[in-house]
Amino acid sequence: MDFWSWVSWFFWVFVFTAYLMVLFSILGDIFRDSTLNGWVKAIWIIFLIFVPFLTALIYVIARGSGMQKRGMAQARDMREQQDAYIRSTAGASSPSQDIATAKSLLDSGAITQAEFDALKSKALAR
Repeated sequence: MDFWSWVSWFFWVFVFTAYLMVLFSILGDIFRDSTLNGWVKAIWIIFLIFVPFLTALIYVIARGSGMQKRGMAQARDMREQQDAYIRSTAGASSPSQDIATAKSLLDSGAITQAEFDALKSKALAR
């Protein structure tokens, strides 16, 4: 194979990969959209199977801004859920419990006095 055959091969692999990414993002958006009923979703999928390039182009033109809004809403919801989880687990123990745990580790010899002092100051700083 000569150089240009390699370049051509890499180009077509890139195009195919980009097409698959667009196709999967469209499919994800179809199933994420709660305003579409099942029949409309099925029609979009059927057209994606039988006329893939044209359907993908029409979908991105017609519903592209909605794709962006739904994606941003999903990311915002996931972020809020993560923050709520972190807040619920971060306040799970009190400073006195943390100090008592650190003291028991110090008494058992698992940590040094310097490590105990660092844990204690960290717990008191909360």
